[in-house]
Amino acid sequence: MDYLIQKDGITIQIEEQRQRVGTDIVAQYVALRKKLGYTQEDISKATGIARPNIARIESGKYTPTLEVLTKLAGALDMDLEIRFVEKAVS
Repeated sequence: MDYLIQKDGITIQIEEQRQRVGTDIVAQYVALRKKLGYTQEDISKATGIARPNIARIESGKYTPTLEVLTKLAGALDMDLEIRFVEKAVS
C-alpha cells in the first residue's frame, strides 16, 4: 500500500520511496560485505545483531532502521550517508 501525503500541492509517496531506498541501501551493503569477504556471521558478531536477522535484512524480508544501518556500516568500517536528491523526471 502506498501512503500519500499531500500538502501545498506536493504529493509524497512514502511507501514507494521507503521500499526503493531500503532495497538500494541493502543491495549496497550486501555487495560491499561480499567484496570485503565478510560472512553474515562476521557481521553478526561485529554488530550484535543475530545472524538470522542479518539474513532477513539481506533477503529483503526486513527493512533495517537507521540504527541498524549505522551498525552495519560500522561493521564494514564505513560511514553511513543519507542525502536528498532531485526527483528523476519520469
